[in-house]
Amino acid sequence: MTDERYGPTEAGAVVLEIGADTGALILHTPADLAGREIEISPASEPGRRRHASVRQRRTGDGTGHAAIYDRLPPGSYTIWRDHAAPAATITITGGQVTICHWSAGRRGQPRETPAGAGDPEHRRQGAVTGGVPGGAG
Repeated sequence: MTDERYGPTEAGAVVLEIGADTGALILHTPADLAGREIEISPASEPGRRRHASVRQRRTGDGTGHAAIYDRLPPGSYTIWRDHAAPAATITITGGQVTICHWSAGRRGQPRETPAGAGDPEHRRQGAVTGGVPGGAG
């Protein structure tokens, strides 16, 4: 993993490639994870990982931090806290965006909130609690 920090992403600067056979994940994180690369993998294939860097994201509603993964085939995915420890399992559905929140604070069990809670354009929202080594405690 790298400590290289990318600059902020302006509103409208991210295009998600999704379709009937692919979905996307937006993983919201605390600001202190900026620049961190977070890995995900199909739940059934933990060795087949891909990563995305947490970047500052500017929207019309303000500023947040997130890692974004697109072109994901439908199925269950593991979000990795570090190289060895899973943080959460989420479900990707073709043609839809899954939203997950990585909460700051002590390590805990990931929890999923009701589908589309407060955000009608997204199918599912969830939460990952705790930080990664060197990140949020």
